[in-house]
Amino acid sequence: MAKTAIAYKEKMKEISVLSLICSCLYPETRKNIMGDFEDMDIKPINKRASGQAFEVILKPSSPVSDVAHCVTTPPKRDLSLEDIQKKLEAAEDRRRSQEAQVLLALAEKREHEREVLLKAMEENSNFSRMAEEKLQMKMEQNEENRMAYLAAMMERLQERERHAQEVRRNKELREEVTA
Repeated sequence: MAKTAIAYKEKMKEISVLSLICSCLYPETRKNIMGDFEDMDIKPINKRASGQAFEVILKPSSPVSDVAHCVTTPPKRDLSLEDIQKKLEAAEDRRRSQEAQVLLALAEKREHEREVLLKAMEENSNFSRMAEEKLQMKMEQNEENRMAYLAAMMERLQERERHAQEVRRNKELREEVTA
């Protein structure tokens, strides 16, 4: 199965993308191209609504090509106790390093969260202070306006009282003159 897949991959590399596109666009040239490969048969399938379809059939590989594709694995050497210990120590060092990196990233994230919270608290307190100052100024302005309004009302009342006294005096003087 693996040899068949390898042969298929090699043949697919040989087929250029341009020839595949041309075979889809120009059916008369596709008939000439189909079946030109020695290890592969390409059969067109009935055209479908979604596009052109074809079937690629791989021929069994020849015995000569089996030898060419056989790859030998390097011989395994026996691992000694020291080699195993070194590998375990290296793995432990990697694990510790990774844990340290994770802890460092978490610490940085917490520090960033703390900074964001402090900044938010500072902005909130600044906003509260500014709102309080604004409210205080508004209340002072309202108090000044109220006092000015009351002073103006008192002034008008006093003026009316003076005018009323003057009118009474004039009335008394007229009564004395006419009497």
